[in-house]
Amino acid sequence: MKSKVFLIRTENKAPVDSVKGSFSVLLEKSGLLDFVRKDSRGVVKIHFGEEGNTGFVDPAYVNVLTGYLKKKGSDVILADTNTLYKGRRMESEEHTSLALEHGFTPEASGAKVFIPDEKEEGHVARIEIGQERVKTAKVMKLFIDSDYLINVAHFKGHMMTGFGGALKNIGMGCAAREGKLEQHTDISPVVDAEACIGCGKCAEICPADAIALENKKAFIDSEKCIGCADCIAVCPTEAASVEWDAGGATIQQKMVEYAKAVLEGRKGSAAHINFAIKITKECDCLAKDDPRIAPDIGILASTDPVSLDKACYDLTVEACGEDILKKAHPKRDGMNQLKHAASIGIGSLDYDLIELS
Repeated sequence: MKSKVFLIRTENKAPVDSVKGSFSVLLEKSGLLDFVRKDSRGVVKIHFGEEGNTGFVDPAYVNVLTGYLKKKGSDVILADTNTLYKGRRMESEEHTSLALEHGFTPEASGAKVFIPDEKEEGHVARIEIGQERVKTAKVMKLFIDSDYLINVAHFKGHMMTGFGGALKNIGMGCAAREGKLEQHTDISPVVDAEACIGCGKCAEICPADAIALENKKAFIDSEKCIGCADCIAVCPTEAASVEWDAGGATIQQKMVEYAKAVLEGRKGSAAHINFAIKITKECDCLAKDDPRIAPDIGILASTDPVSLDKACYDLTVEACGEDILKKAHPKRDGMNQLKHAASIGIGSLDYDLIELS
């Protein structure tokens, strides 16, 4: 059976107020959030963006969603999890401060930010799923315990998974640090000595102290490496890379198995929204203003994250006249995550696209 994916198009680089109006129409006409009840308590899973990044979903758009939920008599918070890599999103206090600096204040976004600290007891849930790659998923408990979950993602490219959308925002984004580490452990970058200029940027950013300079060339200790790929992101000459044929599909499979752990008991209490606006080459985790690689598509929503991501992928290819995501990351096949997600019952690759206006 095909899943319904709702689309409302936006003009390329449309003004904020125009996008807000379109988002409001989508929420009203789609009936996507009809499951939200009065006096319920929900969580919006969102990425607040790394320092210096501007690709994250605008808090003004989030305000439309939180306002809609409040009209239904529901209470809601905005939440994310801390990162493996070094940066301002590594610890809850600084992560929260950054979110506020990026405009996610209660006044601007319509809800409070909460980033659980897994060092405190009771925040991590261990979910038995018995999948091929993941037997027990380690996720942050609030995403399991809330009355409902709304997944708000920025659709874009990604250096490790080909693209990131609804599945990545849940699978990687709701995982505890232990879970993030489990998803990355099969991926250990190597350094091309000829391309390495010995700048040391990779060694400075490595959270596991797995990189050292030897004879003015970077060397990665695979025994220490946690597979976070920070070194790939900061390398100015692209000397650091991964043998993707050996492990590129594995991280995608683990990621969607984690998504299954979060969504398994959420039939009828979860919805997914992708902003296919300012589609960039890389993730919002990168501390830079990444430029567009595709024209803006619009806002898409569904109760099926697989169909939603597939529709975003298809529309991006259609708009560009080529597979721009594959072109941006030729060694990564983003379809791996979609196929695996469908095979383990998260959703369907077949969908009906319902365009609203």
